[in-house]
Amino acid sequence: MITAVSGASTSTLLSRLAKKMSRSAQEEELGMRPRHFWVLSFLSDHDGVPQHELGDAFMLDANNAVLLLNELETAGYIERRRNPKDRRRHLVFLTNAGREALGSARDAYAATEDAVLGNLSPRERNTLRALLMKALEE
Repeated sequence: MITAVSGASTSTLLSRLAKKMSRSAQEEELGMRPRHFWVLSFLSDHDGVPQHELGDAFMLDANNAVLLLNELETAGYIERRRNPKDRRRHLVFLTNAGREALGSARDAYAATEDAVLGNLSPRERNTLRALLMKALEE
């Protein structure tokens, strides 16, 4: 297979790496859709986050955030509760079923990440992660 990476821009390389990871992390391996995995992972660190902040974190407009959360709620992975400080807004919580599903999916995702980033040493992976986090800071 021929790939043109040597002259590619950084943004093109990042996009290709993201696509490669996304293709490798399929629903069959994870037991859920990759975007569900990412949201559940986020909630495991930010349980009870306001719904609009979750949408902002994933760069989703309000309608797409609601659709995604509806899917997760139907699966039993999350629940939305009214914000006691502002009854017009919702807080999003991970359910026990969501935690269990996430635990299984994390192992599969780690294996996928190992396969995709297999050419990098652990130190290089840590450096890549640190640089990506720095680039994403606002």
